[in-house]
Amino acid sequence: MEDDKPPQSDSLLPSLPFDPSASHGNAESISQDETLQTQVPQIIHTKDDSSQDDTSRGIHQDELVNGVSTPDTTVDSSPAASSPEVDTANGHANADQISVAAPPTPPKVVERTEAPKRKASATSARFSEAPNDSRQDVRAQSPSLSVASGADGATHRRSMTISRGHNVSMVLITSALETIASSKEARRSAALRDSTQKALELIRSNQGGDRPREIFEPLRLACETRNEKLMIASLDCISKLISYSFFNEDDSASSYASPPPSPNPAGRNAPAGSHTTIPLPSLVDLVAHTITSCHTEATPDPVSLQIVKALLSLVLSPTILVHHSSLLKAVRTVYNIFLLSMDPVNQMVAQGGLTQMVHHVFTRCQRGNVKSMTELNNQSSPSFNRESFTLDGTEVDNHSTLNEPTEYAPSDEMQVHGGSEQASDSVEPEKASNQEERPITLKSFEANNPLDSLPETVHDSHRLTLDDLFVKDAFLVFRALCKLTMKPLNTESERDLKSHPMRSKLLSLHLVLTVLNSHMPLFVDPTAIIYSTSTHEATSFVQAVNQYLCLCLSRNAVSPVPQVFEVSVEIFWRVLAGMRTKLKKEIEVLLHEIFIPILEMRTSTLKQKAVILGMMSRLCQDPQALVELYLNYDCDSEAADNIYEHLMNIISKFASATSTHQHRGTEPPSPALSPTPKHQGNGPVSFSVTGLSVPGTMDTSTMGLSEGQLRRQGLECLVAVLRSLVTWGTSSNTSVAKGSDDDPPLLSARSQTEEPKRDPVTPEANSERLSAAGASVETFRQSTPDFGDDPTKFESAKQKKTTLLEGIKKFNYKPKRGVQFLIETGFISSESPHDIAVFLLNTDGLNKSLIGEYLGEGDEEHIAIMHAFVDQLDFRDLPFVDALRLFLQSFRLPGESQKIDRFMLKFAERYIAGNTKTPFTSAEAAYVLAYSVIMLNTDAHNPQIKKRMTRADFLRNNTKINDGGDLPDEFLSQIFDDIVGNEIRMKDEIEAGLSIVPPGPGLAGAIASVGRDLQKEAYVMQSNGMANKTEALFRTMMRSQRKGSKGGDQFFSASHFVHVRPMFELAWIPFLAGLSGPLQETDDLEVVELCLDGFKNAIRIVCFFGLELQRNAFVTTLAKFTFLNNLGEMKTKNMEAIKALLDVAVTEGNNLKGSWHEILTCVSQLEHMQLISNGVEVVDSGKKGRSRKLPTEELANESRSTHITVAADMVFSLSHYLSGTAIVDFVQALCDVSWEEIQSSGLSQHPRLFSLQKLVDISYYNMTRIRLEWSSLWDILGEHFNLVCCHNNLHVASFALDSLRQLAMRFLEKEELSHFKFQKDFLKPFEYTMIHNQNPEIRDLVLQCLQQMIQARAQNLRSGWRTMFGVFSAASKVPTERVASSAFEIVTRLNKDHFRAIVQYGAFADLTVCITEFCKVSKYQKISLLAIAMLRGVIPVMLKTPECALTADTSNPDQSIDDSMIRFWFPVLFGFYDIIMNGEDLEVRRLALDSLFSTLKTYGATYPVDFWDTVCQELLFPIFAVLKSSQDLSRFSTQEDMSVWLSTTMIQALRDLIDLYTFYFDILERFLDGLLDLLCVCICQENDTLARIGTSCLQQLLESNVSKLSPARWERVTTTFVRLFRTTTPYQLFDESLRVEIDSPSESIENPESNGVAILPAPLSPNNDIPKADAKASLTDRRRIFKQIIVKCVLQLLLIETTNDLLRNNDVYNTIPPTQLLRMMSVLDQSYQFARSFNEDKDLRTGLWKVGFMKHLPNLLKQESSSAATLVHVLLRMYHDMRPEHQAARPQIAERLVPLGVGVLRDFNKLKADNQSKNILAWTPVVAEILEGYCRFDRQDFTQYLSVIYPLATELLSRDIPSEIRQPLKTYFERVGYVKRIVDIEA
Repeated sequence: MEDDKPPQSDSLLPSLPFDPSASHGNAESISQDETLQTQVPQIIHTKDDSSQDDTSRGIHQDELVNGVSTPDTTVDSSPAASSPEVDTANGHANADQISVAAPPTPPKVVERTEAPKRKASATSARFSEAPNDSRQDVRAQSPSLSVASGADGATHRRSMTISRGHNVSMVLITSALETIASSKEARRSAALRDSTQKALELIRSNQGGDRPREIFEPLRLACETRNEKLMIASLDCISKLISYSFFNEDDSASSYASPPPSPNPAGRNAPAGSHTTIPLPSLVDLVAHTITSCHTEATPDPVSLQIVKALLSLVLSPTILVHHSSLLKAVRTVYNIFLLSMDPVNQMVAQGGLTQMVHHVFTRCQRGNVKSMTELNNQSSPSFNRESFTLDGTEVDNHSTLNEPTEYAPSDEMQVHGGSEQASDSVEPEKASNQEERPITLKSFEANNPLDSLPETVHDSHRLTLDDLFVKDAFLVFRALCKLTMKPLNTESERDLKSHPMRSKLLSLHLVLTVLNSHMPLFVDPTAIIYSTSTHEATSFVQAVNQYLCLCLSRNAVSPVPQVFEVSVEIFWRVLAGMRTKLKKEIEVLLHEIFIPILEMRTSTLKQKAVILGMMSRLCQDPQALVELYLNYDCDSEAADNIYEHLMNIISKFASATSTHQHRGTEPPSPALSPTPKHQGNGPVSFSVTGLSVPGTMDTSTMGLSEGQLRRQGLECLVAVLRSLVTWGTSSNTSVAKGSDDDPPLLSARSQTEEPKRDPVTPEANSERLSAAGASVETFRQSTPDFGDDPTKFESAKQKKTTLLEGIKKFNYKPKRGVQFLIETGFISSESPHDIAVFLLNTDGLNKSLIGEYLGEGDEEHIAIMHAFVDQLDFRDLPFVDALRLFLQSFRLPGESQKIDRFMLKFAERYIAGNTKTPFTSAEAAYVLAYSVIMLNTDAHNPQIKKRMTRADFLRNNTKINDGGDLPDEFLSQIFDDIVGNEIRMKDEIEAGLSIVPPGPGLAGAIASVGRDLQKEAYVMQSNGMANKTEALFRTMMRSQRKGSKGGDQFFSASHFVHVRPMFELAWIPFLAGLSGPLQETDDLEVVELCLDGFKNAIRIVCFFGLELQRNAFVTTLAKFTFLNNLGEMKTKNMEAIKALLDVAVTEGNNLKGSWHEILTCVSQLEHMQLISNGVEVVDSGKKGRSRKLPTEELANESRSTHITVAADMVFSLSHYLSGTAIVDFVQALCDVSWEEIQSSGLSQHPRLFSLQKLVDISYYNMTRIRLEWSSLWDILGEHFNLVCCHNNLHVASFALDSLRQLAMRFLEKEELSHFKFQKDFLKPFEYTMIHNQNPEIRDLVLQCLQQMIQARAQNLRSGWRTMFGVFSAASKVPTERVASSAFEIVTRLNKDHFRAIVQYGAFADLTVCITEFCKVSKYQKISLLAIAMLRGVIPVMLKTPECALTADTSNPDQSIDDSMIRFWFPVLFGFYDIIMNGEDLEVRRLALDSLFSTLKTYGATYPVDFWDTVCQELLFPIFAVLKSSQDLSRFSTQEDMSVWLSTTMIQALRDLIDLYTFYFDILERFLDGLLDLLCVCICQENDTLARIGTSCLQQLLESNVSKLSPARWERVTTTFVRLFRTTTPYQLFDESLRVEIDSPSESIENPESNGVAILPAPLSPNNDIPKADAKASLTDRRRIFKQIIVKCVLQLLLIETTNDLLRNNDVYNTIPPTQLLRMMSVLDQSYQFARSFNEDKDLRTGLWKVGFMKHLPNLLKQESSSAATLVHVLLRMYHDMRPEHQAARPQIAERLVPLGVGVLRDFNKLKADNQSKNILAWTPVVAEILEGYCRFDRQDFTQYLSVIYPLATELLSRDIPSEIRQPLKTYFERVGYVKRIVDIEA
């Protein structure tokens, strides 16, 4: 036998040794072995079958499994042996046992189609002698069914086998031929007899292998005898020969240029003369034709079984390739056997065979660039190996299909277009449906299809390859299956699942589903092309099957039959998941027109809604599909509906629908997320077609049983959407992490490559999630065409669509406003009538009635638009009524006759223009008829019209309208019938009119509705309308696609995570409603868990994208569901909400922002609940003393559970992982919650401090953060501690302070670098507390805390020293002596022990400030005196400390001495200054003043000049700032304080200052200007005490430093005097307005000197600042002015005195340059002249006296005389001064002196002794000095002025002159005598 083994060929499986003879006696063993396999479809026994006695059935089954494919089987092939003649009863009884085999899968055919000539397949190995395990191993990998197993494929191998007389082969053929030869038929038919004999001879002569046709001829003829025995024998032989590739003709394999011609053998079915026109059919086609011809309605079951086996082996043969018409015949025949056979075994075998054939046809279409199917199947079908085809014996129909053979056999679908090459332009569906409905006869199965034989033309540009033929085969089979699904069911068939039409429909639908499920890569493969030999057109596979698939769906997806509906939904899911990139528009139509409406319809069943929801659930679990749904429909303005948004709203409604009654425990679990494959063998076995389980289909048996379950499904959908959005949105650049077993495997956003690398998905069978289906989706998801996924583009597209919808809404409310808006927004490109018309005609969603109203307006603009609108309609070659329908369906006619008239006129004109061949002679006739038709339409269909128009009436109405003639009666009658039979209605009316009218009340109504399913009837009516509309849309779409307009069909692939943001923003309200509704209503923990999962995912999204409004909404809602503020109502679900909220806090912390407040409030309330449930008394001021309910014991325990406790703790303990911004939000929220807790506790002994404690904890956790983050944290925490430490509840403040201390101790462990101030900021709350908390205990506690810190952490203190001194400074002001004393003690100790550290870390200034503060305290003088001593004591220590660097030889050259002066000297000096200014104790102030100036005197010599500058500007001069501005007075609490300060401290300071200047004049000379300015201010005060001090100091300054003043300084001094004189001159005395009478002139102004003791600074206003006192000035204003005038007069006098004193001082006089002296004389002269002119103006003085200026007549006598006296004295002294510069100035001096003296003498002579004695007294010394001066003139000058003076001197003699004058007068006359030579000797 070894020799006979055929040689091995190349195979795709491992080569195994085999021997065909090995299986001789092995039928049984192979059968048993086969039971271990899971191949499709096999009828095999399980162990349970061993009890079955019926051996004949067992043989039959072996026959099915092995007999067909075992060439040399020893089982007798005779009809008796092989036909299963099982009695019907037995067959029925054992039906369920037959079906318990393991569920098989559609086979994964291994062989590839790389080479056109196939060699022997590896399937040969199945018949080897290898042991069972290895054989099994081969089988496991070999997907072809046993019947398909062939041996080798080469012809020479076959002929060798046969020519050597291989006994098996001889038996194979000769036994069959001998059976034929010995039959009666052979004896009757010469042809049969001869051919049989010839064949036997050829075999015996070993030539049979080379002449297969001649061997086949007797077998063919035997089949045509219709003898059962012969047919079985020959068919059995044929199938075995096929297995051995016997019919594989050499020439047939050489070229695949075109499909082989169809067989048309000369048989009884062949038309005459066919051989002349059709070439000889190929042997394969002949074999196929022979086998298929064997089947008729009357064929016996055993024959049918053999036919199936033969066809299966033929189609599945790896070497003999069947194409096109032969293939379709094979499929058609097996299909019919399934339908027509009564034997359940035959039905099942046929069904399985059919599935396997179809599967094989698609499997062999593998494309080069698609993964091998084996690989794909391994990945995509976890449950592939468990599919079964069950058989329920009880449902086998005993009434044979022969009863009604012609109506239901659906095979014509495969015949009518069987071999058509024209895939792309195949017959339109509507035509197809016409053909479907014609009854088919038995002959139609057999009849030759004219399209079966295709011409051998080859497309010029494409030579058909084998692959192309395979693709074409697949298309033809798929098209045939789709058409079978479209056959309409009548009502009876719908009710009867066993009826042929129903079985046909279900089988075809299941096959379509199986194909889509297993072979999706072929559908979406762009290289799968179908070439049409007639039009040479190439069509992609998906485009070719598109229309059939869509029509299949549109007709079946509305079916009221649950089984049909469910399979349709499954098919649609495969389309949606795998083909959405190719069928964008089609999917939109199906969703918008069928699936979404069914979800919304009241009449659809719960089951239907549940099934669609189940599909939606799977969609929702595919993130990419979901995002692409949004991008391609919601962002596409071409798409009619916002599908994503619409779906979310619907799903949300389902989820949140309120339940009418609560369903408890009995409700089955929702199957939406668990479509695990059905397990056969459990429960009753179903009807065979529904047993066609497809991997990944949903188990719908438990769906839609209750509304509650539907709600649950809706909820699961919502949660799935959110999960998908999270997956897509938050894992943008990385592939999604593989979740746990129960998470659906989701693809990352970037899975865009051609061959995504995916791990095989192998979830457990009982997985709760989408296992098989989810995996299938993964397989389906091809690389989608990525046209650049730009989120901004989609955002603007979405915005555009939203605007368009808003425009449509506006139009539907007010058309004109809507049109205007649409023009403005650019949707209507211009205001031209054409553009508006195009928009109105082509835009969906516009209200047709309002279009009619708008177009019907009577103004020119609207008429033009209406005309343009009608011109857009194409009426060419349309019948009149069709044109009218088209016209009237584009808008609704308005009611007004004028408007209708305008429309009809335009319609008639347009119709006539487009149609020349009409019966109308003019447009007018068409116009009248159109009007008439509208009236007929109303009359015929308006229910309110009782008497209807008859045909005769209609004809009569339309006589003589055609230009006086009549229209043809036939034409009018046709119109009448059309309108009466089919009302002209709007499309939306058609849909609206479908709702069923409920039967009326009463008995009649009740009887009418008996036995009627009204809901179903209504559904059927509505669904028919939907299906029709959908088909119409598809037709339009197909037409436009054929024209090539594919504009809006571009499918956008999603790859960007940003899309999730707009998707969520769009649907967040439905999400929130859908999740919160069930959560509120139900207590079912599974539902609660789902809702909470949804919440968590939603919050994840809002946090990730920073959607504040949405985040607040979701978090707040979730927080409310915790019921922590209503413990009495709390349930277990609320505890779950708490857990969810805590989970959110832990996972989303970085993005929660303001929502932390809600979460932390809940954590706080949770702790509150734990306290209450533990029995702790908790004060809650918010409840106003109402008794609060306690939570149940169970919940109380749950609240303390590990999960909650740990999660709550993690919120805080993980805070250090939060980002820098998130921790700020977190801390802010925690502070707010903490404050709320504290406030709610009031003044309780046990306040709630949970959050405050947590704040301390998180401060610990986060202390290691970078300083930048820590600073922003402490800004918030510090503020909070400020608040809390100052709370009026002592317990709260103490706790806070202690916490702060602990934190500070920890914080101070960290080193701080120089120039940073973290410590300073950290310790600020201590300072704030010391200042603001009035409780002495707390203040004492603050000091204790600091004391501890100093003791423990002094070495680590850096910038913290500064804050500490701030605290001690604040303590100095505390009214409690204990606190102030403690603070001072600490400061004393610090000064003593830590001075160097304080200096080193920059706190020296703070130390001095602190000591200064203690100095200023008046309450404790003892502390103040000790403090000032300490301040003075600081100086020597400071000078010794090297850190101060105050010595010139500093080791730090970078640090300038000036810097050190400012850092160290200045704070000390400023301290003294501060005490001088603000010290409350006079003694302390005095000491400070003394200390300041003594220090300056002692150490001033070492100060740099710049530092002196600072000292003067910052310390010395500001002491007197009070004189300049009243603002500086604010520091005095009372006037008395100020007066005391001015009269003591300030006056002493001024004197000390002058003293200091004198001491350091050389250094301070540069600041002389400042000092002079200061003295000026001091002098120019209304208070004469200050003025006198000022003049006194000025005088002292000049006299003390007279020798040191340079001429330039003298000039500055003179200028000061000039300024002083000018400022104090009372020019207002001459203001006439002051002399105008006011009401009460009697009151006079008192002299300021009599005002009392108080000294108040009041700087004089410069003269130009004093307002003019007009007539209307008030008395108060005038008094103020008068007072100023008097003060100025006094000050002027004071200045004259000072000048006089100074200039009489010899040192001063001798030092001052004469030019400056003369300047001073000028101002004195002005003062004199001013006073003189006032004194002489009697009227002026009288006027002033009258208005109350003074009590007596005012005069300036003293000013006049004093100034004159000084002038005279100084001028005379200058005149006689012998220094050269004075001598040079003598002429100037004389010029001033003489006129002055003359004037004085003249005025003196006028004085009257009786009433001017005062004047005489004042002037006498002046006159005496003048005369003396004249006497001392030199001779020349004396002589020169003699003539002027002499008369005046003579006149003096006439008066009673005092003795003072007499002596000078005598001397004068003596001098005159001498000069005039009257006497010789000068007296």
